[in-house]
Parts: sequence; structure tokens; C-alpha cells
Amino acid sequence: MSVKTNIDNKKEKRADKAILVLEKGPKFEGYFFGKNIEASGEVVFNTGMVGYPETLTDPSYRGQILVLTQPLIGNYGIPGNDKEDGILKYFESNDIHIQGLIVSDYSFEYSHWNALKSLDTWLKENNIPGIYGIDTRELTKVLRKQGSMSGYIQNGNTKKIKRWETKSDKNLVAEVSTKEKIIYKKGPKRILLVDCGVKNNIIRSFLKRDITVIQVPWDYDFTQEEYDGLFISNGPGDPKQCKKTIEHIKTALTQDKPIFGICLGNQLLALATGADTYKLKYGHRGQNQPCVLVGTKRCLITSQNHGFAVREKTLPNNWESFFINDNDKTNEGIRHKNKPFFSVQFHPEATPGPVDTDFLFDDFVNLLKK
Repeated sequence: MSVKTNIDNKKEKRADKAILVLEKGPKFEGYFFGKNIEASGEVVFNTGMVGYPETLTDPSYRGQILVLTQPLIGNYGIPGNDKEDGILKYFESNDIHIQGLIVSDYSFEYSHWNALKSLDTWLKENNIPGIYGIDTRELTKVLRKQGSMSGYIQNGNTKKIKRWETKSDKNLVAEVSTKEKIIYKKGPKRILLVDCGVKNNIIRSFLKRDITVIQVPWDYDFTQEEYDGLFISNGPGDPKQCKKTIEHIKTALTQDKPIFGICLGNQLLALATGADTYKLKYGHRGQNQPCVLVGTKRCLITSQNHGFAVREKTLPNNWESFFINDNDKTNEGIRHKNKPFFSVQFHPEATPGPVDTDFLFDDFVNLLKK
């Protein structure tokens, strides 16, 4: 079974045919943009309406074929490589981390005051294939029903359907983490940032609060370092692959220095306490996820990108849930009942996205100052 599309634009008719083959379910036919090459990876979807430059450079998407549910993509192009405090200003890292991009309609014309190139050109420069002309609504329904699965992008003129790459147990965090210690000097308070695939705006969020950031690799033994607070970043893949990080966090939990984790950092902190994590059916990826602050009726809109979650009932007695997803009631954060340790599953630093939860950075910084 295949799902076809109607393409009437003459420019689009000249594009090469492409096929997305799923491990389970139908194949989807469309047209190449970006690099005309084959690729494989886990197929996931994101419900965000804007922000493809930030999304494609988010290290948490490492190894995945990304489906964008927003119908029109590419209309505002790609910005330049401006830097601020030595960090790229408009991207979440220095690289595109997805394996391939799937969209419904690609805009061949772009217009934005800050754009320097098209999305098509940017993908070509980074050897990333894209497919447009696909019914992403139908594809998303398949992924919601069947769950995230492996997929393969191939040329539409190839008669034989190639085998997709089976799910890998490789450590994706090791691929995206920094390889050396990096120090961003600001104020007197110092946080040690365990980089499991950190987004640039997390670093920016600390720097604008006059905090010195010491960024270290995911497996770095930070237990002998001098710092005022520990931050555990976001990142891709299964948190249980990060055994060295978990052991180092366990040591940090024996102290009273504040700890803050985001996304994968939430899962790693939970594993360090002795709790368990599990893989979600299709994950949470988008800028519109409602989360309720436990113990209140306060609901905040959050940006998210994760495929794993903390199993709430396995938390030790001295820990509790911090936030709960109001859609499926999954855990969205944990906190210690007495010590200054907390983490969240969503992204309070989101760019683009809501800023409802940006106050969490202030809360952490206030703990440092105490």
C-alpha cells in the first residue's frame, strides 16, 4: 500500500521522486528536496508551527527522520551564523542532527529579514535528504497508532524496497556531547553543565543571568570539580545508555549543592535516585504540551522533545512528581522533598516556543545564591 499526492506546480514536477518506507504500515510517496540521498532512522513527528532551524539543530533529534506536521515549511528560509557569547545565535547547535526531513508542502520561495539561504540549500550543504508532497496528517496518524518506528528514505525510481536500519543500541549521547571542557565566564556563581546534547539556548539562559558555565562531556567525572550547582542537559536516545553519568549524579546526590535537569537530564536524575524509565509509544515533540504543577491547578504550556519518560511509581519516598502532562498524565518532572534537587521533562528555555516555565532558571539561580 502507498499513499500518493497530487503535485501540480511545474517546478515541483521536475523534482526526483522519493519514497518513505516504514517498518510497519504503508509507504509514502513524494519528491526530494535537500540532498537526493537515501537515509534511515527512527521516524517521529513534531507538532510545532515554527522553528525548523532550531528544531533541526536540536541534538535530541540525533538519528531520527523528522516529520513536521505544520503544512507549509521553508517560507522564512534559514538565518546566518551570527554569534553571541561565542554561541550560534539562531541555532541550537553547530550541526543538523536529523537523518531526514518529511513535510507536506515545501515553499520554494522564502522571505524574511534575517534569511540568508533556503531550507533546501541548507539541507544540501549538510547532506540531509528531505521529502515534500507527503500527506503528513495521514503519516502522523500511522505513527500515533503504531508508535515510533524505523523508516527508510529512498529514490522513487528504485523498484526494490531496501531494508531499513533496525533500531540501534548505540550511545547517541556520546555522539553529540562536547569532547572537552568549555568555560563561559560570567559572574561569580559557577554551574557545572553535564553536556548530553545541550541546546545552545540553555547555555544562553544561564549566561544572561550572569552565571559562569563549565560545560563538560557526558561521561566526565565532575565529582572532584569546584562548582556551586549541577545542571544535567537534554540529549538523544535511551537514558540507560549513560551509565557513567548516572554514577556521577549518584555521588552528587550525597551533597547539598543544587541540581537542575532538563529533558534527558530529568530521566538521568530519576535513574540516579533508583527510579525507572521507559520508552513512550510515540513521544512528545512540539511546542504546545500542557503540564500541571503538582499540588496546584496551574497549567503551563511547554515545548518538548523526548521519547522516554520517568516511571512515576518507582520514585523513592523522599522524591515526588513536580509536573504532570495533562494530556496523557505522564511524568514531566521530579523534585526532592527536602534538598535543592529538581528536574523537568520539558524545555523551559524553548526557542521557539512558550516561555511559561522560564522562571525555573530563576529558581535554580536563587538556590545557587542561597
